[in-house]
Order: sequence, then C-alpha cells, then structure tokens
Amino acid sequence: MSTPFKNSRITELFSIQYPIIQAGMVYCSGAKLAAASANAGCLGIIGAGSMRPDLLDQQIKKAQSLTNNSLAVNIPLLYKYASEHIEIALKNGIKIFFTSAGSPKKYTQYLKEKGCIVVHVTSSPELALKCQQAGVDAVVAEGFEAGGHNGRDEITTMSLIPQVVKAVDIPIIAAGGISSGQSILATLALGADAVQIGSRFACTQESSAHINFKNAIMAAKSGDTSLSMKELVPVRLLKNPFYEKVLQLEKSCASKEAFIQLLGTGRARDGMLEGDMVEGELEIGQVSALIDDIPSVAQLVDRLLNEYRTTLEKF
Repeated sequence: MSTPFKNSRITELFSIQYPIIQAGMVYCSGAKLAAASANAGCLGIIGAGSMRPDLLDQQIKKAQSLTNNSLAVNIPLLYKYASEHIEIALKNGIKIFFTSAGSPKKYTQYLKEKGCIVVHVTSSPELALKCQQAGVDAVVAEGFEAGGHNGRDEITTMSLIPQVVKAVDIPIIAAGGISSGQSILATLALGADAVQIGSRFACTQESSAHINFKNAIMAAKSGDTSLSMKELVPVRLLKNPFYEKVLQLEKSCASKEAFIQLLGTGRARDGMLEGDMVEGELEIGQVSALIDDIPSVAQLVDRLLNEYRTTLEKF
C-alpha cells in the first residue's frame, strides 16, 4: 500500500516505510511480532525486559530469519541483564536500541561509539531534555495512558507531546493511547515525528500474549485499567483479582516490602504469557477499551493507513 505519510526524521533515521513503531512489550513482543511489524513497513521491536540473555539471542536470530527490514531491541536499563542484553544485541548486528527505565547517560555514548542509533523513553519534557543532552538520537514521549511501566507525573499524551516539542530539537516519537489512524494524525499534528503503538499490537495474531490475555483486552471497558504501585514501580494494570490485592495494599499504606512480597516472581509471565487471569499481572493501556478484535499485523497496519488517509481527507 502506498504511504499517506510524508517522509519524517524518524522514517529516515530507521529506514522504515511508515512512521509507526511497534513497542517493545514484556511477554508480547517476541520475534514473530517484531518481524511481522518490520515486514509491514514499521519498526519492529523485540522487548528484552522479560527475557534471559539466551532467549533474547534466540529471538533476535529468529526475527532476522523472518525479515530483512529494520529491527530494534528495547532494553529496560534497571533490569539485571541489561548489560548482557546489549552485548548480545550488538553481537547479532542490532543497530537500533530503545532504552527505558534508567538514566539515558548509562549506555548511550557506548552504543553511539558502536555506530548504533539510541532512543530513550521519557514521560516528561525535563527528562526529554536530559536525553537530548546525553546524546540520544530520538525520544519516545510516553503519556500516562500507556500500559506497562509508566511515569509518575501522570502527564497525558496530548499534553506531553507539545511540551516535549518545545523542550528538544531531536525527533519525537509519541506513545500512549494510540491505536488508530485518527490518533496517529492527532499526535503528528501536535509535532511528533512518529508514533509508538503498544497495546494495539499486543492484541494481534503475531503477539506472543496468551489468548486469555488477548480476550481480556478485548473485553476491557473504560476505566478497567489503573496506574498502580506508584511508590514502588508505577505500572498500568488491567483490573483483576491480583490488581484488587495491590489496591488493598495501597489503601492500607503498606510497606514496599509488602508489595515486593505480593509481587513475588513471574506475575507478569503468569498473566500475559501463561494466561492466568486471576493471579497474573496484566499490563495494558487505557486504549484497551477501544480494542475489539485480533487482526494480523499486516491487517492492522493497512487499517491504520486507511484510517489516517480517510481522516486527513476531512480537513
């Protein structure tokens, strides 16, 4: 399909057809999703946050066997395997890194010296400026609507994007609450160079999310997600019995130790990958209330382009 988009700094930076980035998401964005996104003209990202080093190595190799187009790896810097993940990605020839959950100063210069493109995720204009000063090539400006781990400031995407546009000169990728051609057009109108889409890609055929989780996403209504555990590590969750336990701890002003004990290990894996809708941690964005099907990535991208084109013709 021909592109309705003008060339942007992001399409040129990543050598992609459309200014659409498929987000790196724990337990949802493995090789199949990243490769399918790349083949559809977007930037496909493998989410390393839920992977041990050997699994990341396997997933990168698998994705590269499925596409010749641009691929990236998302690495949460606070995770214990971050350094190993970076070396594995470099060894496999990955040249685009999305970093998050940590200081943009930590690895940016090292990666730039290796000839890589570095993008850091930010939730405020102040952090976006620090990212620019650290030497990143672009930032993801992620609004409060987004799923998974989130900023504490609760700045929504519509407010955040123009603030970041004023703060920095580097390319800006809008994220949070984007699932349609209409929302892509809105964020580009605010000054973003591209969009990063997570929740909508999580509910596609190529996503590695469990079908129970995908069905729960489609059943979600307005208000069925909440930003939780702000004092520990802010994360937007789909409401389920596990979320209710988190809520009770928050209401009782429980200690961080109590939250850590409740979380234990593998909660997100149990919910998102294994399909435990009762005791699993279900990370998803507010836009889940607009998701009602499970298309292939190719079908989804065609839909986004048609919606964008149709909406643009109205103005």
